[in-house]
Amino acid sequence: MLSRVAHSIFWMNRYLERAENAARLIETQLHMILDLPLLREDSNAWKPLVDITGDGDYFAENLGAPTRENVMFFHTFDSAYPHSIKSCLTAARENARSVREVIPSEIWEMINKLYLEVADMGTNVKAFTNPHKFYSDIKMASHLIIGIAYTTMSRGEAWHFAQLGRYLERADKTSRILDVKYFVMLPRIDCVGSSMDNVLWSALLKSTSSLEMYRKRFNLISPQNIADFLIFDREFPRSIIYCISHAEQSLFRITGTPLGTFNNELERQFGKLSGKLNYSNVSEVMSFGLHGFLDGVQSDLNSLGEAVHENFFVIKQLTDSNRSGFQFQ
Repeated sequence: MLSRVAHSIFWMNRYLERAENAARLIETQLHMILDLPLLREDSNAWKPLVDITGDGDYFAENLGAPTRENVMFFHTFDSAYPHSIKSCLTAARENARSVREVIPSEIWEMINKLYLEVADMGTNVKAFTNPHKFYSDIKMASHLIIGIAYTTMSRGEAWHFAQLGRYLERADKTSRILDVKYFVMLPRIDCVGSSMDNVLWSALLKSTSSLEMYRKRFNLISPQNIADFLIFDREFPRSIIYCISHAEQSLFRITGTPLGTFNNELERQFGKLSGKLNYSNVSEVMSFGLHGFLDGVQSDLNSLGEAVHENFFVIKQLTDSNRSGFQFQ
């Protein structure tokens, strides 16, 4: 497969996953405020949705206070912010356009349709007048695109580059949501064990679409069990260990290297992160410090993204002195 094609498929799926996660976060926040009317008077109620991005400086400089309207605009329509839903769908659409001969036509049509709906001039009015439906529609459209891919794409290199991008992005977002929300909610000693406490932790689970599956496994809400579920559950498709495991499987299907071995730095880094997750447990993580552990995971995921780029998408100059030109690695 051409490096250009692999790059477009990889990033098309990362951007779609990123857009869906942004919609999921805002939808969850809207529901939480309905459940906890006191949050409507809290001037910092929407601030965690800015903190999750790690782009608080950009937000403060360009939008000011973290009000409901500013945060929704920031995550949804801010064309200057590269991680807004509109920016992500623009990038996903351009990547999909460049590989229309590789992906099923239904995927291109759905991505194009979703982009046009969000980019429409009147869409921001719809988003603020009926936000629950607006963000739910984005989430459902993303699910539909994934469903089309599962039922129509051959399990070749294109499929595995799509999986690699999707699962790396999903692992990153799960780690960030857990890290920020845990940090924000844990210090609330005044509401520990109260109904408000349960609503807040349930909101964290809803933001990763994991509340129902969590209830089936643990039943009662507890911070340690939530961390265990979102990091170490091997069957839930949004847990960090599940995402890394499936991303690693797709990588090794692309390279042909047997699982458990490595032939390059990218495969070594995957194995190192996989080993960290496979041979840790939630008790060790909580003793070490959840924030420190998740910060390390996010750093590892950033390094993996850079290594994927270097290994597959960068033009390398041939080192043989008897040959000239460039090659894709």
